[in-house]
Amino acid sequence: MTKQRDERLGWAALLHAGGGPRYTLALVIDSVGGGLLRPFLLLYGIVVLHLSAGVAGLALSGGLLAGLVVLPLAGRWIDRGARSAVVAATLLVRVAGVGVLLAGDGEADFLAASVLLGLGSQAWPAAHAALVAALTTGRRRDAALAAGRSVRNAGLGAGALIATVAVTGGDGVLRTLAALTGLGFLVSGLLVASMRLRMPDRPAVVSERGGMGYLTGLLWANLPFALCFSVLEVALPAVMVTRLDVSPVWSAGMFVGNTVLVIAVQVPLVVWLGRWHRRSVLAASGVVLAGSYLGFWAAAGVGGDVGAALVAVVCVFYTAGEILYTGSGTALVIASTPQRLAGRALVRWQLSTGLGMAVAPAILTGLLAVGPSALWLMLALTTLAGAAVVLRTPTGAGAG
Repeated sequence: MTKQRDERLGWAALLHAGGGPRYTLALVIDSVGGGLLRPFLLLYGIVVLHLSAGVAGLALSGGLLAGLVVLPLAGRWIDRGARSAVVAATLLVRVAGVGVLLAGDGEADFLAASVLLGLGSQAWPAAHAALVAALTTGRRRDAALAAGRSVRNAGLGAGALIATVAVTGGDGVLRTLAALTGLGFLVSGLLVASMRLRMPDRPAVVSERGGMGYLTGLLWANLPFALCFSVLEVALPAVMVTRLDVSPVWSAGMFVGNTVLVIAVQVPLVVWLGRWHRRSVLAASGVVLAGSYLGFWAAAGVGGDVGAALVAVVCVFYTAGEILYTGSGTALVIASTPQRLAGRALVRWQLSTGLGMAVAPAILTGLLAVGPSALWLMLALTTLAGAAVVLRTPTGAGAG
């Protein structure tokens, strides 16, 4: 009965279990602030700092890669007992990044800002998951993580909508959006730092052998899964414009629809899936995503607005696969890992995800240049291969 009661917790109870009102407020402020600037960071470099698109893009990619490099250090910090301190640090380092951005006037400054923003954004997911894992357990933890993701998606969407309306004002508005973003990161960081949540101190050196051997298979399997995030933001817009020759409004509509669906159904779906093994759900997400990729291929082949409408329908199934993936992947890693190694396991998972996301734009656009069949078949086959690896990878007894 206890398990059933926990699984039926409402939003308020789940958010309380995942950090309480103070942490939820920090999530909201952080995500709205991030939504104000994140979609327009490249535009900031071009319009305000007068950089070329190529230089600005390289700087942003360099920042994300730099963030991956420091992930192992963040994992060790988490495993030494820190929880809220690591989350606060990821927010405050982004405050510094926005400060450099506002004070900067050239390529070097934009690169420095991109590195600081990359450090914070890459380390945040693992730090957040570790904090929630310290506060709650089992399926309630899975649902609390899903609730936190929904809150962040809503905040990012709201911030991006505000910025989209305001950004027509030119470089002065972009500077204002950046300043508001920095303020949001600062307030969120101070709120989280005031929580002072720590786990009991762990030994400085712990053996990882036997504790995370399973993770190698999951990390390799996760690479094709992680490409899914760029399908909505890179592959589909490119297909709409270059292959179907339809208005970009279709891409924007699918992005909004995806966001709304994730916010609306992620928590109940994750709770409902609690009756199955997390590994099975993760593998099933690969099957659903692969099916949606083949559906995109078939729908786009129709052409024109009819083809675009069919792609939008398939996008619903893609969103379901995305929710299955995000709702089970991190949860499986946490449940399968000894608590003393949770930080390092989570940052390795984030390293795999971040690497897949970093290379995705180049891979997807390159394959699309070859042809739609190369793009969608590659995505479908590699994702199915990843799902097969997940099913064959042994996990800990607590991962069920």
